Amino acid sequence: MANKTILVALMSSVILSAGTYTKESRIKDMQIMATAMQDIQNGFYYNNFDMIEVGATSLSGTINRVEPPLEELEEEDVMTRYVNNKVQITNKIKKNINRKIQTLLQRFKAGDPTQAIQAYTKITKQCMACHVQLRKW
Repeated sequence: MANKTILVALMSSVILSAGTYTKESRIKDMQIMATAMQDIQNGFYYNNFDMIEVGATSLSGTINRVEPPLEELEEEDVMTRYVNNKVQITNKIKKNINRKIQTLLQRFKAGDPTQAIQAYTKITKQCMACHVQLRKW
């Protein structure tokens, strides 16, 4: 089962990486990341490292693809691009999430689920930071 999930994530990344990153691409990536977060959470409930690892791998692979859509990157007004600062904010959030994914995996594997869940919570906070800052929730 774990191999099938990883294969689906990899196939999705190949399909989505072909061409321009659009709002539709971002929506698909958000759906994949929501599923990955659920997989991690289910791994906690079932005390199953493999489930956590599959979710973490999918989340990390997907978050690395996320970027502002082409229309935001090609904004012609320099001041709007500067004020929005979406590329820098996105990269910072991606870096923070990937760092917390590694912490989560290390802590859970070391037998410290409490610290792993704290890392999961920090990942969720980074997700919300993106939604609040960039998506204007």
